[in-house]
Amino acid sequence: MILAKVNKYQNIPQWKNYSEVLSSFPFGSFYLNTVISTVCRVFGQLVFCSMAAYAFAKINFPAKNIIFLALLSTLMVPYEVFMIAQYRIIQLIQQLNLLNTLPALILPGLFSSFETFLLRQFFMTIPKELSEVAILDGCNHFQIYYKIMLPLAKPGLAAVAIFTALWSWNDLLWPLIVNSSRDKFTLSVGLLLIQGMQGTQTHVTNYSLLMAGSILAIWPMILLFIVLQNYFVEGIVLTGTKR
Repeated sequence: MILAKVNKYQNIPQWKNYSEVLSSFPFGSFYLNTVISTVCRVFGQLVFCSMAAYAFAKINFPAKNIIFLALLSTLMVPYEVFMIAQYRIIQLIQQLNLLNTLPALILPGLFSSFETFLLRQFFMTIPKELSEVAILDGCNHFQIYYKIMLPLAKPGLAAVAIFTALWSWNDLLWPLIVNSSRDKFTLSVGLLLIQGMQGTQTHVTNYSLLMAGSILAIWPMILLFIVLQNYFVEGIVLTGTKR
């Protein structure tokens, strides 16, 4: 009887699952929180990581290589190790009421060692003669960074933007730690709610709703990659061609 019912609907799209998901869960709030945190993280990493990468690639300062190696060493440490320290930082500034807020999601993700390394390798492919000519013309390092390096590093910046957006969009563990209010949940936490939802009789996950929610959650990232795929591929190909 059950198999007959399954065979009856297996080739028929069940569009009602999408309306049921949207009516059962505040997907609009989930989308808004995810978009805000993702955009802020992407913008922050493009600014801070590109500035650090330019310094490591084009500026000579004491102990530069040692600091860069220390930065790279953080890539060998699992992300979960840093979470206790990050949460302690949030607790120390709890007087600002950052817990259970969007800034708690955004602040720890404004910088990344991996994105800094990626952009540093890209900046090193740019001939140093451009910087030398700009210095002779009276430019300082910020002008060189802003007017020369950034326009030439668009493929690398696009790759960083895609990596950061994917990581932020799919982030689950950190939003679960700092936010407990449903109106501050992101899409990944919302999908976890669907997965943990129990039926009235079967007490199992409703996979029809879960798959519908997953489709609603992933389409912006697919669209982002389609729009920026040429820059993304070029950035990955050119990054690391010079040490």
